Amino acid sequence: MQDALLALTKYWTDRGCIVVQPFNTEVGAGTLNPATVLRVLGPEPWRVAYVEPSVRPDDARYGENPNRLQTHTQFQVILKPDPGDPQELYLGSLEALGIDVRAHDVRFVEDNWASPALGAWGLGWEVWLDGLEITQFTYFQQAGGMTLDPVSVEITYGIERIMMALQGVDHFKKIAYAPGISYGEAFGQAEYEMSRYYLDDADVERNKKLYQEFAGEAQRMIDARLPVPAHSFVLKCSHLFNVLDARGAISTTERARAFARMRGLARGVAQLWAERREELGHPLGVAEVPALAPVPSSFEDVVAPSTLLFEIGTEELPPHEVLRTVDAVRDAVTSKLGATRLTFGAVTVHGTPRRIVVVVPAVSPREPDAERTVRGPRVSAAFDADGNPTKAVQGFARGQGVDVSALGRVVENDVEFVALTKTDAGRGAVEVLSGLLAEVVSDLRAEKNMKWNDPKLSFTRPVRWLLALLGSTPVPVSVSSLASGTVTRVHRTASSPVVEVSTADGYPEFLASHGIQVDATARAASIVEAAQALAASVGGVVEVDGLLDEVTNLVEWPTPILGSFEERYLELPGQILTTVMRKHQRYLPVRSADGSLLPHFVAVANGEVDVDLVRAGNEAVLRARYEDAAFFWRADLKTPLEEMKSGLAKLTFADKLGSMADRASRIAALAGRFASVVSVDRETLDRAGALAKFDLGSQMVIELSSLAGVMAREYAERAGETPEVALALWEMELPRSAGDALPSSVPGALLSLADRFDLLAGLFGIGAQPTGSSDPFGLRRAALGAVTVLRAFPDLREITLPVALSLASEGLEVSDEARETAREFAVRRYEQALLDAGHEHRFVQAVLPLADSPVLADETLTQLESLAGNESFDALAAALQRVRRIVPADVVASYDASVLTEPAEVALHKAFDGVSRDVAGLAAFVAAAEGLTAPINTFFDEVLVMAEDPAVKAARLGLLASIRDFAAPVLDWTQL
Repeated sequence: MQDALLALTKYWTDRGCIVVQPFNTEVGAGTLNPATVLRVLGPEPWRVAYVEPSVRPDDARYGENPNRLQTHTQFQVILKPDPGDPQELYLGSLEALGIDVRAHDVRFVEDNWASPALGAWGLGWEVWLDGLEITQFTYFQQAGGMTLDPVSVEITYGIERIMMALQGVDHFKKIAYAPGISYGEAFGQAEYEMSRYYLDDADVERNKKLYQEFAGEAQRMIDARLPVPAHSFVLKCSHLFNVLDARGAISTTERARAFARMRGLARGVAQLWAERREELGHPLGVAEVPALAPVPSSFEDVVAPSTLLFEIGTEELPPHEVLRTVDAVRDAVTSKLGATRLTFGAVTVHGTPRRIVVVVPAVSPREPDAERTVRGPRVSAAFDADGNPTKAVQGFARGQGVDVSALGRVVENDVEFVALTKTDAGRGAVEVLSGLLAEVVSDLRAEKNMKWNDPKLSFTRPVRWLLALLGSTPVPVSVSSLASGTVTRVHRTASSPVVEVSTADGYPEFLASHGIQVDATARAASIVEAAQALAASVGGVVEVDGLLDEVTNLVEWPTPILGSFEERYLELPGQILTTVMRKHQRYLPVRSADGSLLPHFVAVANGEVDVDLVRAGNEAVLRARYEDAAFFWRADLKTPLEEMKSGLAKLTFADKLGSMADRASRIAALAGRFASVVSVDRETLDRAGALAKFDLGSQMVIELSSLAGVMAREYAERAGETPEVALALWEMELPRSAGDALPSSVPGALLSLADRFDLLAGLFGIGAQPTGSSDPFGLRRAALGAVTVLRAFPDLREITLPVALSLASEGLEVSDEARETAREFAVRRYEQALLDAGHEHRFVQAVLPLADSPVLADETLTQLESLAGNESFDALAAALQRVRRIVPADVVASYDASVLTEPAEVALHKAFDGVSRDVAGLAAFVAAAEGLTAPINTFFDEVLVMAEDPAVKAARLGLLASIRDFAAPVLDWTQL
């Protein structure tokens, strides 16, 4: 291993990096060494490489897990500014380590890094070697709360993992560290003892006190204008936070509060460092900004309709951004071409992780000439009585560059104007496309955008090349520092990674000949076909739902590989196994015909690889992850459920809302209050309520938070709880997202509602509602989940939004205003859910006043959609709208019928008096009230509502107000 560190040091120093030493206090990553986190600030260039022992208490495993260590070795590289080819440089460093990048599956998989404690973030990737994360690769965007310019590239190698792959060992302890000395022999004792400390023996209160002391000292050093010692104390705070987190002593709110404090300190350090470097005159100089590409000034002509090929070459895009960018580019190209005078065929856009390819057939060689008329002043104002041109027309002619005698006349709306007919000469297609395609690139945007070494562009990942051809004719495209060419980049590991493209025709086939399937549909089909065949070879079927799009857009040429794991891992709950496979590794599980998991999976590699080598690597990764899960599983099974739940008392939920244990107690009590409104199995509900949220204290859920509820069910069943209680504990967490499964039992539904309404009432009560895109407590998800459960359980209709929020507020300080804000917030989630489901906007708005009872609103919406378009219903709706429009909002719904004497008003009174008031639902209301349509219309045709006699006027308005208020609870008729 020490030889590998020397090899990396030599590789990067040969490329201009200086070497610095590890920092002399605990850091969670090489990023936190001031050689990174401070040096990326400001305009000075900086290239550095160094070894950094990185301490992560949460990764402590007593030395038992083959891949997880509390202290692991990182090799850190900073390239400032971005050199333009950092991925290629990185792959060269792997070869320097002896890794055959052509045989292995080396992939850049999206990872958006952030350190909230340091106010730092960046976009980039995890680098996978046969499924094993070996490197973090990041374009730094911000540090200490300061936006970085220039952007730095950070490359952080996980040395132990790389060495395990190089040496072919299955445990870090077996790594040959030096001749005759293994890693375990050198560091095994320290790994075990520090794991003991972090997981079992660290004193929570003492570490909390130390945290406060170090935070105070950091601030004192900032006040003294000493950024380097201040930074060292911020790092001590960060480490103590991590120790407390490993001990399970940090809640969501404590985390947010600690992050805010450390972020503030880090921002103070960063600003002070930048000021000090500026005061020193930037001793290392200022990084150069790449020059802008020349703007095209000459364009070749084409003589016949030709195919347009435009390729935007990028570094690896996140899979979901491949899909989004394909759609955006298709819309942009179609729209922009449509705004020209060129004719063209259908626009096709393909996407892979490294390229967005536009193909447009039959683009005309040039635009036709176009005539346009420029209108001048009126003829009456253009010439005087003697026919001489006035100053107005002379100015117009001068502005158009012609003599007055060249002007003609046009008539518009019977008015005669002087005018000039001008011919706009058509431009050649290459010239038109040059500017159009440049706009497409400069307009690229994503959900999360970043900067790199380009002075103007911003996108989800760097754009590195442009290819533009019209037939065989180059189209010059200039965007910021990028200029298009006639070459593309294929696999980085190819013998010729950059290849010339001679024509736009047949480009998908050209790429296929270089091992790139540009058509995502074809990639997906080949994955499914090959994976199904591989699964069938072991008597199984592959599970692709929910993962196929992501896997498809992680590769340019899919190579599915069948892998296996030991059958003993099947003793773990299946959802643990599939969560690890799907979420962490992007593997496709293999199941038998009866749906049970088989000890196999399908990994999808990119391009041609050594299949046996890649299979072995992926199997080793999965084995390590399953060992991790088994470690947690065994530890949790030894822990009584009540003991797990007792750990919730250590976790503060939120300021003024107590601990997680307090929140769990509130959920149980609220579910009990709900039970007083509806019929439910109280024994099941009460027992499940007593255990509510206990699995948050389990090691498995602390590590894999997405398994909350899943593990509650599993552990409850194994602890001897009834199946009904175990089910309710699982269903309490449902739904976890839009479209997720819903509770199937009433106890589960009540606990689910109690969970979500406690969250809404409590957090709105303390003013912690979402702001903008920030929703740290998932309140939007909670509100939507509550509404969705209410919609799914008609028998719970008595639990309306106001009732639920009122019951949830008991024992909490929640103002009427906060409760109403929370109610409106939930109504908006319901509204959006209906719109997302495709319901017509006006119908949604019509039923929204009923949304306090989502079941009632749903039933009304169904009836409304059935009645809409019916002549009788439409006539009734129009009549009721007419009533509502004419009656002022403050008119009381009462009247003296004896004052009404006109036949039309008497008829309307009698018709209204005869309508049954005992109706429920829109359909019943319409059946009862449709007899009012004709009398209402006759009333308006024959009666003057605003009579001169005040008593008559009041009676007429009161009659109409009574009809208005009778109809109001049924629907918002004004929206129809």
